[in-house]
Amino acid sequence: MQTLIVFTNLPDAAGAQALARLLVEQRLAACVNILAPCHSVYRWQDKMESAIEVPMLIKTTAERYNALEAAIRAHHPYELPEIVAVPVECGLPDYLAWVAAQTAP
Repeated sequence: MQTLIVFTNLPDAAGAQALARLLVEQRLAACVNILAPCHSVYRWQDKMESAIEVPMLIKTTAERYNALEAAIRAHHPYELPEIVAVPVECGLPDYLAWVAAQTAP
């Protein structure tokens, strides 16, 4: 089973904590790392923007990705949230098996 790391950012720690709990409770993620706030610079609707955001690293499987994406979109405050999935090429087999077991429907 293909393991993925999904990246997203929330505008604050409370929102990140709430989303992380929801994703793990619904077995859409085995683990979510909530990182330290960062400064993001981007163009949005033809304007340069700058914001403090809270990055999240979400461990899941390709099988659960569509449901995970839907849950993030449903609970994310941004009109267009960053949701980017990166496949895990290799990793500790026992850890990858744990991710698969924790996200089994």
